[in-house]
Amino acid sequence: LSRLVRRLLSARRSLDLCLFSFSCPQLARAVQLLHRRGVRVRLVTDAQYMGLHGSQIGRLRHAGIQVRHDQHSGYMHHKFAIVDRRMLITGSLNWTTQAIQSNRENVLVVEDAEYVKAFQDEFERIWEEYNPANYKFF
Repeated sequence: LSRLVRRLLSARRSLDLCLFSFSCPQLARAVQLLHRRGVRVRLVTDAQYMGLHGSQIGRLRHAGIQVRHDQHSGYMHHKFAIVDRRMLITGSLNWTTQAIQSNRENVLVVEDAEYVKAFQDEFERIWEEYNPANYKFF
């Protein structure tokens, strides 16, 4: 947890998050701190999981962080973060206390521009797809 928080707090300009589940209060506090420092934070999450008990999504939205979610029945199952468009943090880890404290998970930190760009492109594609202006209600 402390190594992940340190990587996140290294952000100076942007933090893009694409997370299936986010209920870890310590990680939410780090994200909020970045937002208060003026770092542009954007979060894409799964609609079905963002409202579960313990989810930090509402707290982040309330803090003014931009959040978008899927509009279809399949899961938005990605688990990655991009720090300043230069560092990729990805792996099996859901950002939950359970996953951090009890599960066997993997986290990979990559600063290779080719890999970061591929994930950044995917984030931008999903960010636009989940734009509320594109939601279909009927």
